Amino acid sequence: MTTRRAFLGAGGTLVGAAAVSRAGAAGLPEAPYAPTHGAAPGATAAPLAPPNGRPYHPVVTLNGWSLPWRMKDGVKEFHLVAEPVVRELAPGMQANLWGYNGQSPGPTIEVVEGDRVRIFVTNKLPEHTSVHWHGQILPCGMDGVTGLTQPGIAPGKTFVYEFVARHAGTFMYHPHADEMQQMAMGMMGSWVTHPKDPRQHAVERDYVMLLGAFDIEPGSYTPRTNTMLDFNLWTMNSRVFPGLDPMVARLGDRVRIRVGNLTMTNHPIHLHGHRFEVACTDGGWVRPEARWPEVSVDVGVGQMRAIEFVADNPGDWAFHCHKSHHTMNAMGHEVPNLIGVDHRGVAEKINDLIPGYMVMGDKGGSMGDMQMPLPENTLPMMTGRGPFGNLEMGGMFTVLKVREGLARGDYRDPGWYRHPAGTVAREWSGELPPAAQAPGTVAAPAQGAASARKPQKHGH
Repeated sequence: MTTRRAFLGAGGTLVGAAAVSRAGAAGLPEAPYAPTHGAAPGATAAPLAPPNGRPYHPVVTLNGWSLPWRMKDGVKEFHLVAEPVVRELAPGMQANLWGYNGQSPGPTIEVVEGDRVRIFVTNKLPEHTSVHWHGQILPCGMDGVTGLTQPGIAPGKTFVYEFVARHAGTFMYHPHADEMQQMAMGMMGSWVTHPKDPRQHAVERDYVMLLGAFDIEPGSYTPRTNTMLDFNLWTMNSRVFPGLDPMVARLGDRVRIRVGNLTMTNHPIHLHGHRFEVACTDGGWVRPEARWPEVSVDVGVGQMRAIEFVADNPGDWAFHCHKSHHTMNAMGHEVPNLIGVDHRGVAEKINDLIPGYMVMGDKGGSMGDMQMPLPENTLPMMTGRGPFGNLEMGGMFTVLKVREGLARGDYRDPGWYRHPAGTVAREWSGELPPAAQAPGTVAAPAQGAASARKPQKHGH
């Protein structure tokens, strides 16, 4: 097993002999690392207010942060470091990933339409890399495709990219070098180009996240990068619920959530309690007359979607991928369906031989009340807790918390929603109305019976 210390140590040894010289590094801007501000590792950082340049309303990167820059002769200069990182997916599990500036995904880059940007990329990986600026319209030689538009950035070397951010919108950056390996290890980041006029497309809250997928065997730390379909950890910004922070909004705020997808499948992202419109893609802003109301948006592979809505419904609202396997953690793919199979006698006999043996799946797949031993560094499935007990969710799931009376820039977790009296679903003990049955069916068998209910034959 590759441990955290061995993983980072190996990366440092492999690139140490090719480190950038002091003379060459002297002209580079600083390579910032994630701010802590006393917060837990991997927590959502406060938005980065622009210290210079054109004004804009900053985004909030869910469980991430935005990359600071320096201004030099009117150019915004950034410094990205591609390197091995250790990311806490949720408390109790760390992963050996590759990323930028100490984190996967890398920090969000924020610029303004018309800015000239210069990005230095230093490679501390054990192999060559590059950076493709997904969705940007730029000179061909700055597009970051190894072998086609540039040579690969060798370990220990620094390349510089320079172009004008021509169009406002929501974009990404990621390698176009050994990308099956590098993106499967978590190398990606968000890019937001704000409009020149900060009043254009203005919102009060603006969140951004990238969807990712990893295949990490229970008890291990490093993803299996040759996996094509059977991933077992589905992430938002390389975190899984219950390790994801909530998104917070003040009642009445206009909210934007920007979602990018660099996994190998599509994700129907669903928001409870609100209707929204798709306002922006990685191709640009959607004209108002071309928008329509939705509660779910399908984000395809390699796509960005920005949704907008008014947070006019107070409460704690689920925000998640609607593929049910994507809201679990460390899921097994080859567990048989044993619903309806009576294991009582067999389980007692097995318990004599294997104390603590548990029957799984004979009454359903709920994991909320199961307590079973797990290998080191392995998350249990569906064990997030809410105010009413087990949420039985994991993976691509977080909560939008809409509250009255929040300060304009307050992103702190307000705690669980206090429901007004009479507004929570409750157990009913009174008389029930008759329950109608579908035509052509017979009554269901008693609970625990193994027989199946079949429809009656039709007369045609």
